[in-house]
Amino acid sequence: MAEGSVSVAEVETSFKKFAIHGDTKATGKEMNGKNFAKLCKDCRVIDGKNVTATDVDIVFTKVKAKTARVIAFEQFSQALSELAPKRFKGKCQEEALQQLYGLIAGREPANAGVTKVAKAAAVDRLTDTTKFTGAHKERFDESGKGKGKAGRVDIPDASGYVGAYKGKGTYEDKVKEA
Repeated sequence: MAEGSVSVAEVETSFKKFAIHGDTKATGKEMNGKNFAKLCKDCRVIDGKNVTATDVDIVFTKVKAKTARVIAFEQFSQALSELAPKRFKGKCQEEALQQLYGLIAGREPANAGVTKVAKAAAVDRLTDTTKFTGAHKERFDESGKGKGKAGRVDIPDASGYVGAYKGKGTYEDKVKEA
C-alpha cells in the first residue's frame, strides 16, 4: 500500500473485526481496552522501543470517557493520532498517521496459540462409529450420525389396545349420545 492511499473505511473494518474478537455479545461499534491492545500488538503498532503496551493502555485511558470501559471509532481515531507521532518519530503528524493506518488496514485478529485438532490414529480409531459394538452401536445410524435421545433412551410406545382407541370417538361418542 502506498502512502496516502489507505482509506478510513479500511481502518474501520479492521476496528470492527478486532472489536468483536473474543466477545460473543459485541456489536463491533465499540472496542474494549483488551481488544485495543490486541489490535496494536497484532498490527505491530507496539514495537517495544517507541510504543509499548503501557503507552497503548495510557492512550486508551486518555481517550475514553471517564466512566466508560469502551471506545467508539471516533475515539479510536483520536487514540491513533496520539500514537502515530510516537511510533514514527521524525515524521509529520499526517504522514505518521497514514503510515499507522497502513499498518492497521486490512488486518484481522491473529489466533496465535490456539489449540489444533488432534489427528492421531488412536483418536480416529476411538471416534470411528463403524467399529462400535453392543449398545453403543445402536446410538448411531448407518452414516455415523448420532440418533440423539432416541439412541440413548427407550421411548415407550403408547400404541397399545387402550392407547390406540382412547379419544378416537368409539365408546365415548355412544355414551355421550345416550
